[in-house]
Amino acid sequence: MILEPKMIEEVQAAVQEAKCLGVRGQGTKPALAMAWGETAVLSTRHLSGILAYEPNEYTFTAYAGTAVSEVITTLAQNNQYLPFDPLWVEAGATLGGTVAANASGSGRYRYGGVRDFILGVSFVDGSGQLVRGGGKVVKNSAGFDIPKFMVGSLGRYGILVELTFKVFPKPRSYVTLQLQYASLHAALFAMFKLAVMPFEMDVLDLAPELAGKATLIIRLGGLPEALPGRVERMRGFLQEQTEVETAVLLENEADITYWQAQNRFDWAFAASQLVKIPVTPKQIPTLDKHLTNTLRRYSAGGNVAWVAADDMTALQTTLTELNLAGLQFTGHTDDPYLGSRKGRRFAQRIKKALDPNAVFSTND
Repeated sequence: MILEPKMIEEVQAAVQEAKCLGVRGQGTKPALAMAWGETAVLSTRHLSGILAYEPNEYTFTAYAGTAVSEVITTLAQNNQYLPFDPLWVEAGATLGGTVAANASGSGRYRYGGVRDFILGVSFVDGSGQLVRGGGKVVKNSAGFDIPKFMVGSLGRYGILVELTFKVFPKPRSYVTLQLQYASLHAALFAMFKLAVMPFEMDVLDLAPELAGKATLIIRLGGLPEALPGRVERMRGFLQEQTEVETAVLLENEADITYWQAQNRFDWAFAASQLVKIPVTPKQIPTLDKHLTNTLRRYSAGGNVAWVAADDMTALQTTLTELNLAGLQFTGHTDDPYLGSRKGRRFAQRIKKALDPNAVFSTND
């Protein structure tokens, strides 16, 4: 049974009546939207709409079921945007699902992810009570940052119903520079060099190829008249410091089209399971040795790995051995968590406080 409330009061009533309840938005991340044995699923997709938008204050509040595309269109009217680069926008991703899954794209590199832009949340806890956190006073009296805690919560502690974000002025233009290197090691070296330089990059990604080569992907945003000079300075630096094999510059529509495809994960096989793995740049060489026959990308300056896996058992073993954690976004699964489960005891204590009767579906 799928419940589709249109008001917060209906969400509260559904929780109060349910013994076990799964939560989803538009279902753009199917591995996370699966119901794990519950008798009902609550969808927030009809709990939608922008409640308040103050362009001069660079903030907005919207219902959790609001499509991210609607927010992007509204912000664009005032040349503003969501710098954390939400994913699966064209597929209908919602604000609540984006927060619950902590789904940020490559563009999070410069300014940060969802946690850096969420200001306030309202959610319905396991008792059906409406809980508010954040706003102008970001932390509660105990110093607990509720909005940030709900990022990546996957519906374990409550159903998000309202969200408040800060936004930024949108760069007037973008360009993307793709630099191919002979090996992953050479591309990583270039990434390390760039990361400590003041080039103000919006994106710094690394794309290994199955043939052994690797491409460094850089995106710059800003004034259109300033971008050519910034690109040339970066190119000059890299030519002095590294051995670039080929370079491709994407501008205007080519740049936009490329990043739309990246945020849809077009590079991953449709039949594969997409897994997100938090890493550090120094962990990449060790992890990558286990992924030589697997499509993958290293995003956000090498701090996030996206893996299109075919053999989930092998990936589970690899992550466990390397003490890394993974989260499956697409494909079928009974449990989207892979590898090492960090912070599990703390999460269980919070869940017991917010959902004492274990109404919300979870694998904790």
